[in-house]
Amino acid sequence: MTDTRNLPLRVLFCCGVSQNFFDLPREQIGGVWQAYGKMLSAIEAMENVRVLGVMDDDRLVVGNADGAPWTFYIMADVADLDTAVAVCNLYRTTPVGDYNLWRYGKIEARVGRALSVPPVAANNA
Repeated sequence: MTDTRNLPLRVLFCCGVSQNFFDLPREQIGGVWQAYGKMLSAIEAMENVRVLGVMDDDRLVVGNADGAPWTFYIMADVADLDTAVAVCNLYRTTPVGDYNLWRYGKIEARVGRALSVPPVAANNA
C-alpha cells in the first residue's frame, strides 16, 4: 500500500476578475495587470509550489464572467494546505496603487491529489 501522506497536494487555483477591474479607466488597467504579473511570479518563486500550468480563458469569455466566475486557472503541486493558503493570501497582500489585488479579483482553491490509476492486479487480468 502506498503512503499518500507525503505526496504533494494537487491544487487548482481558480482566479476571477471582478467588475472593479472593468470599471477602471483605461490608463489604470495596466497597474492591475502588473500586479497580477507580480502575484504569478511570487507563486512560481514559492519554495513549496511547483506550477504545472496557467490557463486563461479570456478569448472566449470577455468581460465580467458572472455565469462562469473564473477567468484563469493555475494548476500546481503544493507541499501542504498552509502553502495553498499562502498562495490565496497573495490576493490580500499584492499591492495595486492604494489597494490590494483582491479589490480587482478573487481566488478559490480546489485541493486534491494527482489522479493515479492503479495497475491491474495479476489475478484480475
